[in-house]
Formats: sequence, C-alpha cells, structure tokens
Amino acid sequence: MTIHAKNFIAGEWVEAAQAAPDLNPSNTGDVIGHFPRGSRADAERAIAAAKNAFPAWSRSTPQVRHDALKRIGDEIIARKDEIGRLLSREEGKTLAEGIGETMRAGQIFLFFSGECLRMAGDKLASVRPSVDVEVTREGVGVVGLITPWNFPIAIPAWKIAPALAYGNTVVFKPADLVPATAHALSEIIARSGLPAGVFNLVNGRGSEVGQAILEHRDVAAVSFTGSVGTGRRVAQACIGSDPMKKVQLELGGKNPLVVLDDADLKVAVECAINGAFFSTGQRCTASSRIIVQDGIHDRFVEAMRERISALKVGDALDPATQIGPVVDQNQLDQNLSYIRIGRDEGATLAAGGELLSRDAPGFYLSPALFTGVSNRMRIAREEIFGPVAGVIRVRDYDEALEVANDTEFGLASGICTTSLKFASHFKRNAEAGMVMVNLPTAGVDYHVPFGGRKGSSYGPREQGRYAQEFYTTVKTAYTFDGNEPYVPRTRASE
Repeated sequence: MTIHAKNFIAGEWVEAAQAAPDLNPSNTGDVIGHFPRGSRADAERAIAAAKNAFPAWSRSTPQVRHDALKRIGDEIIARKDEIGRLLSREEGKTLAEGIGETMRAGQIFLFFSGECLRMAGDKLASVRPSVDVEVTREGVGVVGLITPWNFPIAIPAWKIAPALAYGNTVVFKPADLVPATAHALSEIIARSGLPAGVFNLVNGRGSEVGQAILEHRDVAAVSFTGSVGTGRRVAQACIGSDPMKKVQLELGGKNPLVVLDDADLKVAVECAINGAFFSTGQRCTASSRIIVQDGIHDRFVEAMRERISALKVGDALDPATQIGPVVDQNQLDQNLSYIRIGRDEGATLAAGGELLSRDAPGFYLSPALFTGVSNRMRIAREEIFGPVAGVIRVRDYDEALEVANDTEFGLASGICTTSLKFASHFKRNAEAGMVMVNLPTAGVDYHVPFGGRKGSSYGPREQGRYAQEFYTTVKTAYTFDGNEPYVPRTRASE
C-alpha cells in the first residue's frame, strides 16, 4: 500500500507544494509513500494555529486532557501490530522492535493521561500575617517538537504526550526519513477530540520548517533530539531569539559497558550484543565502548565472535531477523567510513563489518566488533550510530571506571559484575544520567526520567513526572485575606 499524505494544520489535512518519496531500507524498490515537504509558510500557519488554540486548551479541565490522551494511547496499543509493521518497514528495525516501540508509545500516552489528573501544587503559609501563598504549574505556550528518525513513534510520543498533558499546544516536525510513522501517529491524535490548532504536524526540511520553529517569536519552547552539532545550533537559536525560548536537548552518546572478571559471561555477552547491535546500533544509548577486564577479556571476545556470527541480518519484516538494515545510504556510508578509520588507527576488526546482499536491495551491514581499541581512538570518541563497537582491555575496576568516564558524553553507562561492592560504587561514580547493572545500556522504562550529562543532554529530563520541569512554568500567587490589617514591608526587609 502506497501512502499519499498531507500536513495537519489548524485541525485540517493540508497539501504541501512539494512531496518526497519514503523508501524501505530493507528493500529500496518499495516506496512506502509520498509525504509533504512543507515550507516556512506552512510552519508559520501551524504556529499561528497553535497560538490561537493555547488560551482555551491551557485552561481546559484535567478530565478533558486525560480523556484525549487516553483515547490516543488506547488506539496506538490496539493497532500496535499494524503500526509496528509500518515503523519497521520504514525505519528498518526488526518487526519485534517496531511493535515493541509502538506499544511503548501507547503506554507513554496512557501514563501522561494519568498525569493530567495528578497535577499538584503547593499551598504554604506566608511569613506575613493574613497572606496565603499558592505555587502552581501552567503550560508554557506553543511548543516546537523536532524529533529524530531512530525511534519514529516513541520519541514523538514522549514529547507530544507531556506537552499536551500540561496544557501546551504543539507544532511537530518529524525527521525526513520517517514521515509514515509520524503520519500514522498524527492521524490518531487528529481523531482524539483535540480542538483545532492544539496539535499540528508539519513535515519538511530542518532548514525550512525547523528553522521557522526556532526563529518564530510565538514559539515559547523547543524540544529537540538529534545530533550534537545540530543541537548546539538549536540551543544558540533559542537563546538568541527575542523573546528567548525554553530549550531541551537530547543529543549523542558514547556509552560504556564495563565487564569485570567476576561477571557472568553469558549475561555480559547478551548485554553487549543487545546494547551494541540491536536496533542496528542506531540508538543514542548503544554500548559502543565495551570495557573488559584483562582476566575475562579473551573468553569474552571469543564468545562475542561466536554470538555475532550467529546473528541473522535481514529484512526487518522477516520474523526471523535479529538485526535489520541501516536506515539509509548516508548512514551506511558513515558506518563503513568508521570501520576504515578503526583499521587505520590500528584496531583489529575481530568480527563483521561487511556489506551483505539479500534478496532485495537494502542497506545491510554485519555487526562489527573491534578489539585492541584505545580510548584515544576516534572509534572510541565519536558517536558512530550504527552496529559498530570496540573492546577496550583494562587491568582492573579502577581503570575501567576511569575509561568509562573519559568521554565528552554522559548518557548511559553499564557494568556487568556479580560484586555488590563494585556495582554500588559504579552506580554512584559513573558520570552518566542512566546507569545499568547487568543490563544492556539501551532499554529504559517509560515512567522514569530519561537523559544524560555532559554533551549528551541539555535542560530538564524527558519522560516520567520529571517532564513537567520543561513543559510547565511555575507561578507563585499571593492572597491577602483581609483578616488582619495589611502592613507593607519595608524595602530593607523585603
């Protein structure tokens, strides 16, 4: 089935002047559909619609917002197989991963439907007689949401759901590579009963649609997930705009997985395989640096080689596939470039890293494992965003922790050990926003905070109750009850 899609602006599906094809990375001869390539003018119309809708939506009752988000979540879950299949066909992750991600998106909407009813404030006694103090949270206004291609429904969900739950209106710009999944999600949102203008979808290039969102004075906040370089430009634009915009960034990762001598070898190998190579390694939480203690190193590497050789790389829609294709030719070229760089730097390609042919033309690459990696090498410093990982040998736990923290990123960090002492110390001393013990670095729950430190994140956390820090603004209100004579405080005591 070929999809012919439109943008969604002010409650209506709207044609764009241009359209672009959406190709299946498992079979480049399969055109999923033609999707609008919106313009700056389209983005500006969406922003105007969101601005007009904000006063009424921000003052709607918690029940109204709860009901709308619950309808969205319920429909996503009811259609998880259908949407998950579309997602896998479009992005290239396996069918099981596509369905699982879709299920997670539905759960996110259901969680935030509950948050609509749990909005809390504070009522405090003033230091002045006969004065009451109330602290409440309100939506910030029009929110621009710019999302990446690697999680086509989960990341939009964890931005859109809290934005709507807390009374904001939305202009959503998905990544160019995954418009079909964004369109399917937007169709569900459009049917949820939201007033016109509360939610708007504008497909298009970042240089036009994204830039319009960053520059428009009626956009109050921008949440962006993507590359470090683009994220810095987003932050600069938001801070430099008039008025300044609130900004939230989720960027890259170069995540370590430490494997100590006392680790359960089978557990460690499965953590590494899952974290480094599942979702074709196209996750900001992927374990691209595997830091292995000397005593277990050789056994671990041999077990990894065997496990990698048994992985089935193939069409994302084949239920037997364990690793799908890379998302597109540009990403494949980048992965191959880093494989060459690793070899040139002196690392040993111990497994994989080969282009593969399948029944249909696609972007197939066998998972690559380097050994003999130094933490100074580019393949250990720079985010590759593909199924490429390097093993770094260390003497002991202290060196492992030092190497794990020696990075400009700080998203996720993991350790495999049977020692409570080392596990506890690592949790406290790993310089990352999320720490995993005997678990893959990739894979998080939807109801708890997501985010990192250093160059990985900027601004408040995403997901869970912590999302309110970005999507709301705090108001402090004072009331004089008139029971006591009001005596103004002197300037010196204020």
